This record gives sequence, structure tokens and C-alpha cells, in this order.
Amino acid sequence: MIKGQLLYEGKAKALYTTSDKDQLWVEYKDQATAGNGERKETIAGKGQLNNQITSTVFEYLLSEGIPSHFVKKLSDTEQVIKKVDMFSLEVVVRNVTAGSFSRRLGVEEGTQLDFPVVEFYLKEDELNDPFINEDHIKVLKLATDSEVSELKEKALEVNGALKKLFDSIGITLIDFKLEFGKDSEGAILLADEISPDTCRLWEKNTNNRLDKDVFRQQTGDIVPVYQEVLNRLTPSHAR
Repeated sequence: MIKGQLLYEGKAKALYTTSDKDQLWVEYKDQATAGNGERKETIAGKGQLNNQITSTVFEYLLSEGIPSHFVKKLSDTEQVIKKVDMFSLEVVVRNVTAGSFSRRLGVEEGTQLDFPVVEFYLKEDELNDPFINEDHIKVLKLATDSEVSELKEKALEVNGALKKLFDSIGITLIDFKLEFGKDSEGAILLADEISPDTCRLWEKNTNNRLDKDVFRQQTGDIVPVYQEVLNRLTPSHAR
């Protein structure tokens, strides 16, 4: 496979064309952002950690019968993915209250929810990715009713699998963001990444943060925290 031209560069990743028209080359960047990009820092090693964690998680999800756009890991910082037409939506699943959910609704952070709550956000940096409902999705023609139902169903399926995975390594899955796209045949696939950048992960018993909140709240360094997650997911990486 040959790496082609730069197709898109975001806050955390760069996408390139390849010699296969149905596949893209992804490079994970050493950039951390907060406040929807208002704060940016280059953190050496972050890209390879997110790439390796995401690759490991997508491989696990496939073993659980949940396909994604992930094809294979090429290097510590690179992977190949299927080309998909992305929905302009972020799908958030919450198991425990935290972050904007607690702030919006006045619920104490760390409260266990009676059932997983699924939320939708418009993926638009200029609008700060606002929270939207299913009527908004329909009016903006971002997805059909059946697609919204499928997105929710798939998100909850991923939630069940991830909760099991993280519980087995002593981590509570608080909440997480997913993105989805449609492949050339119209099938909806899980896409983007699953990493401590996109999940809230709290260590069981201590509730120590093992995610991007240590950067957002300036309470610690990302690299050792993300490395700890990778070590638990793949014991062969433990040092």
C-alpha cells in the first residue's frame, strides 16, 4: 500500500489517501487540545499511545462481533482504515454523571445512572459541538429516523462491550464519545477512535482519572496516564 496525499488534518489525526481508493492512511499526532481547541499543546508520545490503544480496542470490539472502519495498525503512530462517509454527529454514552452532564443538569459528578444515557452532539467546531436532539437531527437532515435508531443501538452495543473490557482491568467506563460513518455499500460502521481522549476512565476504588481530564483540568501529565491504560489493555506493553 502506498501513502498518498493529505486529505484532512484535524486536532489529533491526519488522514491521507492510499493506493486503495476504499482505504485511508491515518497518522496520530502528538497534540492535546481542550476547550474545543482553545488550548493546544504538543505532548511527545501521545499520538502513539492513542493509536495503540485505539487499535487494541477496535480489535477487541471485532472479536465481540462489532465491526469498525479499522483495518490494521501500520506502526506505533499509523493505521489503515476503511474510507467512510462520516455522520456530522457525535454520539455520547453516559454510565456515570460527569462533565457537561453534571453541569447542565445539576447532578453531582460520579452519580451512577439507572441506565446508559445516549446523547447526540452536532459535530461543528465553530459552534462548539452543541447538544442536539433527534428532532434537530431530522430538521438538519443529518440522519434518517432509522439511522438514528441504528446509531443508538450500535452505541449501546459498544457500551456493553467496553464496560466489560474496562471492568476486567480495574477501570470504570464513565462516558465516551463515538463517531460513525457509512461505507461504500451503505453499512453504518463505528469510526474515528476510542482512547482516553474520547472516554472518561476512572480507576476503580480510587476514582483516579485515567483520561484527558488530567489535561483539561491540569491535574497531571497525559503520557503516564495513557500509558497505564495501554499497559492494562495489553500486558505485554507493561514496563
